[in-house]
Amino acid sequence: MNNTASIKTIKKEDFVAELYLDPFNKRLRVDDYAGELAGAVHEAEKTAKEHQCEKLIFRGRVENYIDLLSMGFQCEAVIDGYFHGSDQYFFCKYFSDERRNNGHWISEDSIVKNVTALERNPDVIMPPSEYQLIKITEQDAEKMAELYREVFKIYPTPLHDPSYIKKTIREGTIYYAFQYKGELVSAASAEVNLFYKNAELTDCATLPSHRKHGLMKILLEKLEKDLKSQGVFCAYSIARALSFGMNAVLHQLGYSYRGRLLNNCYIFDKLENMNVWVKNLAHSD
Repeated sequence: MNNTASIKTIKKEDFVAELYLDPFNKRLRVDDYAGELAGAVHEAEKTAKEHQCEKLIFRGRVENYIDLLSMGFQCEAVIDGYFHGSDQYFFCKYFSDERRNNGHWISEDSIVKNVTALERNPDVIMPPSEYQLIKITEQDAEKMAELYREVFKIYPTPLHDPSYIKKTIREGTIYYAFQYKGELVSAASAEVNLFYKNAELTDCATLPSHRKHGLMKILLEKLEKDLKSQGVFCAYSIARALSFGMNAVLHQLGYSYRGRLLNNCYIFDKLENMNVWVKNLAHSD
């Protein structure tokens, strides 16, 4: 089976739907839709079953909230202001009991509680001078892939492949990284949706031996500045629910917790729940 994700636009007489088919993570996501909702849902369910997906995710709008609940979806998380300032709701449906069950939910609740109880400190302390902040270009793709291979045994997108990184750079994804003695030791990216003016801060990775310097906080702040300069103010991030450190960084930077996506993707070493965090960059310095 081909594990490469693909985008498919379905145009029918009464609706249009943009589907993101993700065989590696055994899921299908409806990223956009217009027209008759029932037709778009029916087509998405049919496609999900054809491709043996275990999870269907629908990026729903507020006006369809009750309709999607009545069609058997449940809302797992929200992104404030995703659609040109209008909120987006992650509606999900499962096609296997196994994909619907998870043994970490209560401990992850405890992580969120402890993270959000931390006093916010947006101040950034610059690391020692040996650390150099750089904007990644296609020439750095091999080094970037190496870093992701080292940090993540499994990753939901093919960041272990330099050609994939080059492709995303050409498509407008912004990457920043820290270099230490010629090696990349920490990196993050912003996947920009210029149509709806939002961006996902993602692909956050730091080698364990370099985690004490707060590098990720600096990278995310740098990405936020770039986004604001492009007129993008809706920023969100989807972090491993089991990672206290990554969730704490987002809380410290002023992101708000907006829910948890159950068994969302294969990352680190297994199928994991992912926390959704959101920030309005218009309200940040």
